[in-house]
Amino acid sequence: MSKKAELHYNGKVYEVPVVIGTENENAIDISKLRGKSGLITLDRGFKNTGSCESAITFLDGEEGVLRYRGYSIEELAEKSTFLEVAFLLIYSELPTREELDAFTKDISEHSLVHEDVRSILDGFPSKAHPMGVLSSLVSSLTAFYPKSLDPNRSVEQINGTVIRAIAKLPTLAAWSYKNRVRQPIVYPKNNLSYSANFMQMMFALPTTDYVVSPVITKAIDKLLILHADHEQNCSTSTVRVVGSSHASLYASVSAGIAALWGPLHGGANQAVIEMLEAIRIDGGDVDKYVAKAKDKDDAFRLMGFGHRVYKSFDPRATIIKKAADDVLKELNINDPVLEIAKRLEEVALDDDYFKSRNLYPNVDFYSGIIYRALGIPTDMFTVMFALGRLPGWIAQWKEMRENHEPIGRPRQVYTGSKERKYVPIESR
Repeated sequence: MSKKAELHYNGKVYEVPVVIGTENENAIDISKLRGKSGLITLDRGFKNTGSCESAITFLDGEEGVLRYRGYSIEELAEKSTFLEVAFLLIYSELPTREELDAFTKDISEHSLVHEDVRSILDGFPSKAHPMGVLSSLVSSLTAFYPKSLDPNRSVEQINGTVIRAIAKLPTLAAWSYKNRVRQPIVYPKNNLSYSANFMQMMFALPTTDYVVSPVITKAIDKLLILHADHEQNCSTSTVRVVGSSHASLYASVSAGIAALWGPLHGGANQAVIEMLEAIRIDGGDVDKYVAKAKDKDDAFRLMGFGHRVYKSFDPRATIIKKAADDVLKELNINDPVLEIAKRLEEVALDDDYFKSRNLYPNVDFYSGIIYRALGIPTDMFTVMFALGRLPGWIAQWKEMRENHEPIGRPRQVYTGSKERKYVPIESR
C-alpha cells in the first residue's frame, strides 16, 4: 500500500504521495502540489529537495557509505580501474572483458583533438586559470562535432559523444596545464593506460620521455575512481539542469566544470595546501594552529577535516590515505609543507577533540598531499577533480535524458516591490 503525507493549509487537507527508494529513503513528492493548492516549497540551496530519482550513486553520510550502482567504493577502489568504473557508471553494469577491451580501445583511439584546438588554446594568456581554459575547450568541441547538438541523436551517436568526451578531457586538461606553464603541448600515447597517458602529457617534453611509476599511476587511478560520482552535488546538478534543456553533452559538461571551479565545491583540496603553506610561513607550529582550530572564538578552520555530507567519516579518505603514504614513500620527498600535513594528520587521528566531533582527514586532505607530492600546481587540483568526475556527469546526463525528465525550472518567492507607476526622469 502506497504511503501518503498530508498537508493541512487554510482549512483544507492535501494528500501528497511518499516515494520510497531502494535504500528506504523517504521523499514527499510535491511535483503536483502547486496545481492542487497554489503552494510552492521554499528550500534555500535545495538542501532538502530531491530533484530527481537516480539509480547511479547511493550516499549515506550518517553511516559513511558510498556506492556506485550498488558496488561499495572500497571494493571498486581496491579491485577495479577507472575506465571499468566509468563503464559501470555510464552503462549500469560492470563490463565483460570484451566490453572493457573495446571501451578502452575506443577511448585510446579518440584521445587526439583537432589541431585547430591549439589555436584556441594559444589565445589564452598564461595567467588564465586552467579551469576556465578547460571549460572553454570542452565547450568548443561542439564546433568540431556539430552533430552532438542534435537532441534526437541515435544511441550509437550518443555513445560516440560519450567516448570522445572521456578520451579528450585528459588531453584538454593536460594542455590547459601546458598553457599555464608556457611549455609545448605533448600529444597522447595510445599504448599507455588512461592515468599514465595523462601524466605523460602533463610532465613530458616533446624531446624527452616521461616514465610514470606504477605506484603513481595506481594512486591517480584510485583518486579518479573516488571522485567519479557523488550524487546530486552542485556540479552534477548543474550538468543535469543544463542538459534538461537538451543542451549537448559537451555544453553540459562545460557548465559542470564551471560549477566545480567554485572554491566552495571543487577547491577544497587546493584550500588544504594553501592552509599548510600559511602554517609553514608562520613558522610551522602545528600545535598553535590546532589550538586555534579548537578555539570557538577564532575564525581559523582546519581545511580538509570533516565533511558537510559525511557525519561519521569519509569512506574515500581511508582508501586514499594508503595511496598517499605509498606515493610519499615512492618519491621520498623532503617538503616542509608535507611534513606539516603528516603532523596534522597524527593530531586529528589521536586527539579526543577531533575524534569526538568526527573531524577526520577527508579525501580532499589526502588528494591535496598527493597532488603536491607529484608536482601538480594548486590551480590544477580542481582540473584533476573534473577529470575524475566526468564519468559521473556523463552518467547523470544520460540518465536524465533517458528518463525524459522535464526542463529544470525552480520556482521562487518574490520579495520585491509591488506594482509601481513609472515616473518620467524629469520628475524624479
